Amino acid sequence: MEVFPYFGGMLHPVISFIVSLSIIVFVHEYGHYIVGKWTGIKADVFSVGMGPVIVSRVDKNGTTWQIAAIPFGGFVKFKGDANISSSHADFRSKALNENDLRTTLHGAPLWARTATVAAGPIFNFVFSIAIFFMLFVSVGQVREPLTVSKINPLPFVNQLEQGDEIISISGYKIDLASSVSDMLEHIEYDDPNSITYEIRRDGEIYFVVGPPIDLPRVSGLVPLSAAVEANLNAGDVILEINGEPISKFNQLKEAVEKSSGSSIGLTVWRDAKIFQTTIIPKREDIPQPEGGFITKWRIGIIGSIYPFELLTEPIPVLQAVRLSILQTYSIITSSINGLYHIVAGNISTCNLSGPVEIAEISSHMAKEGLQSFVQTLALFSAAIGFMNLLPIPILDGGHLVFYAYEAIFRKPPNQKALSVLMTTGLALVLFFMMFAIFNDYYC
Repeated sequence: MEVFPYFGGMLHPVISFIVSLSIIVFVHEYGHYIVGKWTGIKADVFSVGMGPVIVSRVDKNGTTWQIAAIPFGGFVKFKGDANISSSHADFRSKALNENDLRTTLHGAPLWARTATVAAGPIFNFVFSIAIFFMLFVSVGQVREPLTVSKINPLPFVNQLEQGDEIISISGYKIDLASSVSDMLEHIEYDDPNSITYEIRRDGEIYFVVGPPIDLPRVSGLVPLSAAVEANLNAGDVILEINGEPISKFNQLKEAVEKSSGSSIGLTVWRDAKIFQTTIIPKREDIPQPEGGFITKWRIGIIGSIYPFELLTEPIPVLQAVRLSILQTYSIITSSINGLYHIVAGNISTCNLSGPVEIAEISSHMAKEGLQSFVQTLALFSAAIGFMNLLPIPILDGGHLVFYAYEAIFRKPPNQKALSVLMTTGLALVLFFMMFAIFNDYYC
């Protein structure tokens, strides 16, 4: 079910992007606000969006909460700030008494300022962890024995039923410990319509005919991928590549890699109908954990080993927490590696996405359903948290560098130098934004 089913055309990406960005911005700025409040720093304004104010209210603490007309960002303006970037103190704060000065960002102790500024990215990371945790807990893990929960429509003979427990396929015993490579090696067949499944059904053992594993079936699509451009859908089964029959996902993978970006003709089964389409693989430069990168050709099809859905059970809480932290950490490290290789010139700058591409990704995932949409929120939240920690003046990371300077040298940076650095930082951020938008249109 789509998250925004009533919006189509160009409006759908815009709505998806605004909702996604607004949620992530709110989480980020709320981190600044609430930690500032805990540390004794007063916020004058909390804004989601920029520019002219659409609606606002003042709470009992004197903070103005507002929604502004331009939905690309947001800010918290603390007491004593001369501007929304918290880069300069208002000259009027000098006239405040000691107690009032303590409630301003610039008059607060160094530890309070550091905690308040760092809270924005940290809240983004915590938000990502929380989403992944909920997904891991709700989706769960495959239950043993492997049990069929849903039968997918397929162009093959399929005598399996919902609730069947899989014992073996073509004589190969199946369980959670089964190695995928061993399965693919041992489960061989000449006719994809004559594969024998040993199952337990209602307590009795049966032998039935079922579909092959590792089918070239589309379980999902990567946003903005070649598969999306070729109008492939989840549930499609690829029967032929350039007129040659295939029955395994690995055959599709090998053909894509060998293409080196050349167009590939596909024969596709969808809802008992067969049609032809052409797909052009896209280049992807993938950073490696050990350093360097590898070039792959991708079409953006997500496959699955089993041709049916499996019954799941809840993941233990501690395991879900661990997996959620690792997932968020993986996003951060991938962002670091990708940025490093782009700056070093090892991979194409086309790997840098801008707001247009992000909007299209948000739209695609919203169409996939709520689970996909919130998973995208987790991805974007972690990425934005990381970006804000970059040591660029005007970003949170730049402020933290200035605070580190103050901690080491026992004095804040020179105000004139700070102004120059802030201007330079703003110019850099604007340049990267324009560059990313350029990539969206010309890559």
